[in-house]
Amino acid sequence: MDISRRDFLQIAAALGLVTVSNGYATTVGGKNPADISLADLYDFKDTGNVTLLHICDLHAHIKPLYWREPSTLISAPNLVGTPGFLCGEAFAKHYGLEPSSLDAYFDTHMDFAALARKFGKMGGIAHMKTLIDEVERQRGKEKVLLLDSGDTWQGTGVALKTEGEAIVKAQNYLGVDVMVGHWEFTYGKERVKELIDKLDAKFVSQNIIGDDPFSEEYEELIFEPYTIEERNGAKIGIIGQSFPFTSTANPKEFTEGWSFGLRLDTLQEYVDELRNEQKVDCVVVLSHDGFSVDQEVARKVHGIDFILSGHTHDPSPKPIVIDGTVIVIAGSHGKYVGRLDIDIRDHKVKGYEYKLIPVASNIIPADPAGEKLVAELYAPFDKEFNEVLGKTKGLLYKRDTFFSTFDQLINDAIMDEMKCDISFTPGYRWGTTVLPGDDILMDNVYEMCGITYPNVYTFELKGERIANLLEDIADNVFNANPLYQQGGDMSRLGGVTYDIAVGNARGKRISNLLVGGKPIDPKRTYVVSSWGGNLQNAGEHLQKEKIRPVYDVVRDYIRRKKVVDVSNAGNVKLLDYDCGCPSKGGGC
Repeated sequence: MDISRRDFLQIAAALGLVTVSNGYATTVGGKNPADISLADLYDFKDTGNVTLLHICDLHAHIKPLYWREPSTLISAPNLVGTPGFLCGEAFAKHYGLEPSSLDAYFDTHMDFAALARKFGKMGGIAHMKTLIDEVERQRGKEKVLLLDSGDTWQGTGVALKTEGEAIVKAQNYLGVDVMVGHWEFTYGKERVKELIDKLDAKFVSQNIIGDDPFSEEYEELIFEPYTIEERNGAKIGIIGQSFPFTSTANPKEFTEGWSFGLRLDTLQEYVDELRNEQKVDCVVVLSHDGFSVDQEVARKVHGIDFILSGHTHDPSPKPIVIDGTVIVIAGSHGKYVGRLDIDIRDHKVKGYEYKLIPVASNIIPADPAGEKLVAELYAPFDKEFNEVLGKTKGLLYKRDTFFSTFDQLINDAIMDEMKCDISFTPGYRWGTTVLPGDDILMDNVYEMCGITYPNVYTFELKGERIANLLEDIADNVFNANPLYQQGGDMSRLGGVTYDIAVGNARGKRISNLLVGGKPIDPKRTYVVSSWGGNLQNAGEHLQKEKIRPVYDVVRDYIRRKKVVDVSNAGNVKLLDYDCGCPSKGGGC
């Protein structure tokens, strides 16, 4: 790949190679850009005596991929434009990104297709491993911990086909030390325990307890609440916080008998226990609460030094500090590794240095052992995964608050086969991106639909129920209190358009709701298809003969079409804001 001098400076800045002095970019160590070696790309201001490396929301992407950040990221008015709800130009302005730079490519949607051709793919465990090994070489392995905030075992075909085992092997290869979970639990309780037995890392969670009165686990912790790790003479207490709304966001049958929750009271108790009884030098919460929720946790639970967050997929180049607690989050899909150096002296944290390092897989070389492992894990499925189903004219992307082109493609496929009036596709944050003109592989379809409960159900619902359901979903997504936001974006709808005023009261956000171009009739019965949830349980007259896995439905549709051309126009009109990426206060 040819990289201009300006591009190189942007790459170097993103990887910590250059610093800005008096408005000018200067290389660390005084070198000229033309003289910089690969070792320089990993340069970092070493601080203190412990390094925490952080990954989150890999979603089983062990190979490099393209991943576009959202062009619409909206929340309640009090949250919009704040870290966790920043995108596009607002994100770039907040964090001081240069247009068309490597960090702008990784962190925003702007000019994504063009920059993707320029900078290449992101992530991949073989490239992550090279970076991790270099940090361990610089610091000394005895100083480094690799922490994983979960959503790791699910999200690709190879994860689905091996019931998560391929990804556990990838974690063991990377050297993960501690993890928590969320989508992991959709393999079911017994499979989760089997995978933990194969995992070299410790799985900790203080917020999952047994609630089956006929089980030996009743009112007992399912996992150890914390672990104490010693690095370079420092005792680090790491408390696990798995996704508190797992049994709401995903089908309950996977975790029947386990109770999830935030449990801030017990979190405070474990913080106190680690400090007062275990005499640790540093308290870390390894969390899958979500970036905005963890900001509230920092306000309510005292004595936490660092929260390493996950779940909401946010790239945050700068930490947030709330009441003395430092909060970081490392994006998603293996695009980043967060590096947190901590200065621990006299049993206290005296300082820290942080950098969110983009895993630019065209720049950071692949570790051969990682490439070999990935090839071995994919080999049994290569024929299926590498089938070219068709091509896309436009950019197929996933992440956005209301609409994405890949979700629309899924809805188009469902409506074409099921002959329904309305199609519901869940607002998951994970997936992939396919560039304009590129082939769509079966692997890409699994990357969008690879869940353990994939069936598309077709049934009947009254118009009034549909309207109320949309209002309920909107209240979850746009609740002004982050503690009541239970994960995900708005469901994507096929055959429907609507207007939304995010700032309105509950039950009054959605208006001008049209089905097939006509106002929804509250008393009419509509044929609805859905997947990825339990909406079918609310319907009537389930058409059992039509039940099929969504990835098969989408595969067959693309095969028939050969070339797909999905409009990026969207089907939702936002009434509160004039753009999809407003700054704080709502300005565009």
